[in-house]
Amino acid sequence: MQSDEQEIRDLVSTWLEATKAGDTEKVLELMAEDVVFLVPGEPPMVGKAPYKEAAQPHPEQPVPEIEGVSEIQEIKVLGDWAYMWTEMAVKVTPPSGHPVKRVGHTLSILHKENGKWVIARDANMLVPVTD
Repeated sequence: MQSDEQEIRDLVSTWLEATKAGDTEKVLELMAEDVVFLVPGEPPMVGKAPYKEAAQPHPEQPVPEIEGVSEIQEIKVLGDWAYMWTEMAVKVTPPSGHPVKRVGHTLSILHKENGKWVIARDANMLVPVTD
């Protein structure tokens, strides 16, 4: 049986792979129903529906290419709860535009639901950078 820490590392890998593939439904499976995302300068995004809406391209627009790297700095498991600190870099390249790169840290709280780890809260502190 895998350790909780390895299961959380696998969740991060699955999230990055699904995001790159444009598989929003897979990403949604990795979240608690009452997930909360915190991003500087924006109101909290509460629940899966706002995330799904934000992740869907507009009907007339092609899907952008998304590449991400996450380096886990720390995972601490406390029973059915855990927290994780990561250092990330994400590059979003629209089909007809300039890539936007964001780097920084995230702090996530995870919860084990029905034997599976999911993201319950996430504070994303990535900021735009130029190469």
